[in-house]
Amino acid sequence: MADPSSYRPKPGQIPDSPGVYRFRDEHRRVIYVGKAKSLRQRLANYFQDLSGLHPRTRTMVTTAASVEWTVVSTEVEALQLEYSWIKEYDPRFNVKYRDDKSYPYLAVTMNEEFPRVQVMRGHKKKGVRYFGPYAHAWAIRDTVDLLLRVFPVRTCSAGVFKNAARTGRPCLLGYIGKCSAPCVGRVSAEEHGELSEEFCDFMAGRTGTYLRRLEKQMMEAAEEMEYERAARLRDDIEALKKAMEKNAVVLADATDADLIAVAEDELEAAVQIFHVRGGRVRGQRGWVTDKVEDVTTGALVEHALQQLYGEERGDSVPKEVLVPALPEPVEPVQEWLTERRGSNVSLRIPQRGDKKALMETVERNAQQALVLHKTRRASDLTTRSRALEEIAEALDLDSAPLRIECYDISHLQGDDVVASMVVFEDGLQRKSEYRRFQIKGFEGQDDVRSMHEVITRRFRRYIAEKERTGEWTDGENALAGATGTPLADVPLTDATEAPLTSSLKDDDGRPKRFAYPPQLVVVDGGQPQVAAAKRALDELGIDDIAVCGLAKRLEEVWVPDDDDPVVLPRSSEGLYLLQRVRDEAHRFAITYQRTKRAKRFRAGPLDEVPGLGETRKQALIKHFGSVKRLRAATIEQICEVPGIGRKTAETIAVALARAASPAPAVNTATGEIIDDEEPGTTAGSPGDPVTTGAPEERRGQET
Repeated sequence: MADPSSYRPKPGQIPDSPGVYRFRDEHRRVIYVGKAKSLRQRLANYFQDLSGLHPRTRTMVTTAASVEWTVVSTEVEALQLEYSWIKEYDPRFNVKYRDDKSYPYLAVTMNEEFPRVQVMRGHKKKGVRYFGPYAHAWAIRDTVDLLLRVFPVRTCSAGVFKNAARTGRPCLLGYIGKCSAPCVGRVSAEEHGELSEEFCDFMAGRTGTYLRRLEKQMMEAAEEMEYERAARLRDDIEALKKAMEKNAVVLADATDADLIAVAEDELEAAVQIFHVRGGRVRGQRGWVTDKVEDVTTGALVEHALQQLYGEERGDSVPKEVLVPALPEPVEPVQEWLTERRGSNVSLRIPQRGDKKALMETVERNAQQALVLHKTRRASDLTTRSRALEEIAEALDLDSAPLRIECYDISHLQGDDVVASMVVFEDGLQRKSEYRRFQIKGFEGQDDVRSMHEVITRRFRRYIAEKERTGEWTDGENALAGATGTPLADVPLTDATEAPLTSSLKDDDGRPKRFAYPPQLVVVDGGQPQVAAAKRALDELGIDDIAVCGLAKRLEEVWVPDDDDPVVLPRSSEGLYLLQRVRDEAHRFAITYQRTKRAKRFRAGPLDEVPGLGETRKQALIKHFGSVKRLRAATIEQICEVPGIGRKTAETIAVALARAASPAPAVNTATGEIIDDEEPGTTAGSPGDPVTTGAPEERRGQET
């Protein structure tokens, strides 16, 4: 590991002008390429105190052994040179988008004497017109098959073409009218070239001209009573319309635009691009990248623009490029795009209307692409094994942590404080083991104290379960020391930690609650939360479970009794797994917290009746129509509801009588008192719709 001060240039050596710089390692390999408006100011940022650098930047500057730069005249030149060097050197610390698949294009080889329509992948060739990219090659073939009725362009390979020319017999497509058969001289090279140009014009979106021309020819043929020719033209028109229907109109003003959306987390980013031509989506592609440098969304967009248009010229760069965030500064990028197109290019963020709605669709595609990528990565057995081994090595564990539990605290300004526990076994989610907690020991906001309470309650239950089965020997002393309560007085059932499933049962049929200990406890937070979790385990006498915390800001791993964090390598699968565990705990906690908050806002007077479940609440509301009518009913009338006995009816009547009636609403314009309790829609009543989560989330809600 190199010391950046050993190769730091003297301040006077670095010019204060635009340029591009390269960091090289000890083997002279370029590991990072960057551009700057001022080389002096930018490079100075890399040579500050290492503790002030982002971990990924810190890794880069300590891996490097030298830095060099090239001065250019403008920021646009810097952008072009940066792209060229990234393509040439493929530096490991730069953002590099990789296709999640090789996208096929519809290509027309206009550089040949007799242009050919075909499916092409890979690098684009000079003199070839490309349309797409398409998601599947069969989509291209379906489109071409429809268009060949109207534009019978050559589609055969060079070998087939030469063989047909030698024998004087065209292929099958020539016989059925889907090829103009230039191989046997039915059309000249000039005529076939014009046919190919018309095909390209139609694919580029200029469809109205050809449809109107064919419709005019069809009408003329009908007037001249050439009905067979008119029928063929009619079928040609239908084929063109069918080909057009494959690409729905998304922008009514026949816009040519590319829409770029980014979905990202701390470690990876997914980019999705929709190519819109003539108001129709003509192609779609997507990339996924590791965020090996600390970049903003605007910087990711800039890298995507370089990847998209670095090799493009002319109409391949659209008039309008819509992005979720603008690069900083935006002027050089916009000038670079304008230069590549040869005319003005608008680079902006859509604010409203159809373009904003389409951008939201592209963003959803990007989110789904990122989730799919993570799912594929997580499902790989070899990758999971390596991740667990890396965690064990980093935390100095005796063996790989096959069961990991992660805890997170969630609240809204100190209200509805809850916690979550998620479980990963062998690197995969075990949703049946998830638990949710309400913080009961105190009021207000204190994440450290909340973490201590949750860890204590979870492992107190574990000790109690082991004591019940005779597998714990020091449980009584541990519990008494931690809670001040003898073991016999510790309850074995607690509704706040109800199991999510009854599939795991003891011999007597009772569900096991917290019966399995983890090898590693992960908390969402830094040193304070880790210390609280460790203290809770120590108080319970548990010393064989490792504890660590993952701080979200810098992705640092904290361990107990250590003032310095463990910084896992950027490419570490172990860090990726810990992040997934932490993010899942956060999602689970915040979902529960929002559910509790919404439930509190919807609470009605029937919620105060002890022992009255949701089914009987619904039956009461269905029978009487509203809480107002139920409040006015007698005990005998309440008893008429199925499932409601006299004792329960008396309890309901007392609870409703105690509930204070809200002040009536008044129409300020007329002075009229508004009765908003329409039958079946009483505000705040249990008859209101209740939002429920996913099945695994509903099972984890407290009762």
